[in-house]
Amino acid sequence: MSVSGNRSLTLLDLVDICDNVHIRRPSPTPHEFDAESLVPLCLSPTLGSPAIGLLRPILIDQLVKENQSSAQLNKPPLWDIRLDANDVSKPFVHRTDGGTGALTPSVSFQPWLDTHTKRTAAIKELCERWRDTGVFPDVCGPKKWRSELYPVYKDPFGPHDHPTRIPSDEEVEKSNFAFEMERSACALFGIVTYGVHMSIYDVVHEEGKAETLRLWVPTRAKTKQTWPGYLDNTVAGGIPSGMGVFESLVKESMEEASLEEVLVRQHARAVGAISYFFRTDKGWLQPEIEYLFEIRIPDGVDHAPFVPKPLDGEVECFEFLDQDEVMTRLKAGLFKANCGVAIIDLLIRLGYVTADNETDFMKVQTRIHGRFDYERW
Repeated sequence: MSVSGNRSLTLLDLVDICDNVHIRRPSPTPHEFDAESLVPLCLSPTLGSPAIGLLRPILIDQLVKENQSSAQLNKPPLWDIRLDANDVSKPFVHRTDGGTGALTPSVSFQPWLDTHTKRTAAIKELCERWRDTGVFPDVCGPKKWRSELYPVYKDPFGPHDHPTRIPSDEEVEKSNFAFEMERSACALFGIVTYGVHMSIYDVVHEEGKAETLRLWVPTRAKTKQTWPGYLDNTVAGGIPSGMGVFESLVKESMEEASLEEVLVRQHARAVGAISYFFRTDKGWLQPEIEYLFEIRIPDGVDHAPFVPKPLDGEVECFEFLDQDEVMTRLKAGLFKANCGVAIIDLLIRLGYVTADNETDFMKVQTRIHGRFDYERW
């Protein structure tokens, strides 16, 4: 199935598909959920507490029910919910809005959830209960559950520190790490998540001809929970809590593509990152940062060690496609949305897409390195 229907997509169209959330400003690609009022999820109800996510009305309604249930069971509530900016009856205040000084609605953890261990435990119990009782089954139900923890950071653009690398609980609380939660549930809370993408390619030079880029492209298994049957980047995967960026790449390279650790460590090169704010067709929010790597197969070497092969069942096959075929399939909408953007970044970085041959070059370039309108949360 193609995301394009029957028309050929432009590169900017592909970016619009992936980066389709625009906070408090017009969207170039209107979405049926654009009219929803999104409320920031803050770490605590104190002034200046960082926003760590964005909540849809349907999720806030559920959190209100959770607080009511806690009260009935004589348990402390998890959530401080401030939806009326004029309500000053509580001893805490909302975060302010974009430097205007105006108070805005917000939801936060209650003050008693003041450590990463308490927040992690509370979110774990909540999400597992939602899984088992059928709340939001399309996101974190049994068929969507990943059994993988993702980190949540106070500053999504800050350091990826983690308790495993910090000597004391006191220092953890001063760090950027806030808590960790089940991967599948992150979209419910609009949490920024992180991943790695790697392209393996070579450049063919033939006398009298223009150089040709060839890229290893996998087809996702039809059993995948998300984007089954679409094309992907050579290696791609999420960064689990407690694992570094490069170590995640090494892990995914073996699991998805049978690439030996020694080869990845010797040849993989970090080449930046892309960032975009994606809303699913069900309205769930997925702001993501993907760290990019590449391996250019050296000239004159045996290609065999660099040839990816399916291993864990998440990939059906790999194809070695030239740049024209890659572009054809991109514009046909055959790539998973964020993988298409990662490949656009590759084509820009290698000089195949330039300001001279792409009308929307600057729009594309700036959109795929955005900040999710974070200052407007």
